[in-house]
Amino acid sequence: MLLVEIADFLLQTVAVILGVTLLARAYMNYLGLPARNPLAQFAIALTDWLVRPLRRLARAAGRLDFATLLAAALVAVVFVSLRFLLAGLAMASWPLPGLLLMAMIELLRWALYLVLWLTLLHAVLSWVNPHAPIAPAVSILARPFLAPFQRALPLVGGIDLSPLVVILIVNVMLIVLARSGV
Repeated sequence: MLLVEIADFLLQTVAVILGVTLLARAYMNYLGLPARNPLAQFAIALTDWLVRPLRRLARAAGRLDFATLLAAALVAVVFVSLRFLLAGLAMASWPLPGLLLMAMIELLRWALYLVLWLTLLHAVLSWVNPHAPIAPAVSILARPFLAPFQRALPLVGGIDLSPLVVILIVNVMLIVLARSGV
């Protein structure tokens, strides 16, 4: 049991890092963030081995990078399948619609992690080092999630509370997803 728990932890760690990075890459492409920024360079370096072969199957359409989104979906399906194997379930007993639904829920969870991490990173950088080379890219990526709350909430003593609201909402959504059984 201990080895299974360790294997599951390592599998989750690798899948979350890879899945969130793939979604970040697709999101950066959607926003038109230049590939020369440090975040984009990291995402490309970490995921290009998987995205590049999929470019033959799924071309980009406008700002949507379908190859990267397909890669994230494949990682989610493989992750859920490997978790089934770790749980000792035989492949023949896996209902395909259930497997795909669990993979979609996993993708949603990774998207929420991306929002959470971007918001936390934006808040920390704005306090610690707003002139860091990564700060402008993080600000551009976090702005769509923070802007609605920045318009609705006044500054309190000169402090923007919108990251706190986004973090709370994302954590509530993660709790709801955790109750979904994935």
